[in-house]
Amino acid sequence: MTDTMSELDELRDRLRSSMRPKKPKMLVVDDEPDNLDLLYRTFRREFRVYKAESGIEALDILEKEGEVAVIVSDQRMPEMKGTEFLSKTVTQFPNTVRIILTGFTDIEDLVEAINSGQVYKYITKPWDPNELRGVVKRAADTYELLKLKTEELEWSHAQMAVLGTLMQVAETSEDAASCLETIARALGENFSAEACVLQLVENGGLVDGYASHGNADALSLAGDPLVEKAIATGKIQGSANVSAEPDLSGLDSYQSSGVQAHLVLPIAFRGQLRAVASLQWTQPNSVQEKEIEWIHRCAQQIALALTCADLA
Repeated sequence: MTDTMSELDELRDRLRSSMRPKKPKMLVVDDEPDNLDLLYRTFRREFRVYKAESGIEALDILEKEGEVAVIVSDQRMPEMKGTEFLSKTVTQFPNTVRIILTGFTDIEDLVEAINSGQVYKYITKPWDPNELRGVVKRAADTYELLKLKTEELEWSHAQMAVLGTLMQVAETSEDAASCLETIARALGENFSAEACVLQLVENGGLVDGYASHGNADALSLAGDPLVEKAIATGKIQGSANVSAEPDLSGLDSYQSSGVQAHLVLPIAFRGQLRAVASLQWTQPNSVQEKEIEWIHRCAQQIALALTCADLA
């Protein structure tokens, strides 16, 4: 158990060193350019700020950029009220925290928006910069907490789905080779990888038996430094940001496949290496420190499933 924890800690340190801290994203919406610029200047140091002069423009930005941590929107805008705009973001971005700025007493609209969970807080104009900064900081903290809870729930469901698949293949497959495709698909789909490759290992080397799921241009395992090290050491290997590691980013295989995050799991049962699983993402930092232990547990169960399939 101590060796396993040391192995996981070593990988977490490696992933942490290749990650670049990112500013949380924030969207500010106001039809008055002066107010919009003031909001941008107020928060640009702590946030990656996007600006929109209307609800319609703001929806276009969200469509392009994806989820943001905090939205600060004016209430009175010509094309669409702030509360109407925010209501259109709730379903797609449930974790985003929404703040309304208002210079009017639109109590009915605000009460309805707050009660329905569309608005975290409203601030009256002219706002106090220190008060607004404090509200936005608390909103960003709330977003991070909500995001963490959501990710933990999603990964818990993913782990249970993979374990369910492994139990099924252990009971029904004729041998290890026949269940590789099913396991690769379960890993790739449930851990949101663009590609997953599962390949058998014999006598310390890769053999022909393998299966892949997802991206047709998946990174080949043969000759990959992370795969070779995983086989040699029997320890998980990975990079959260290939571009930050010259010994990987310079390889033709990574450049042609577009892989930006790569995790390699040795699949071993009672000290015998049976296979390696490769999870590949085209976006950096797609695998996080907190997820490593969950994926490692799945690797242990895969080894058991392959062994049971061979004994069937």
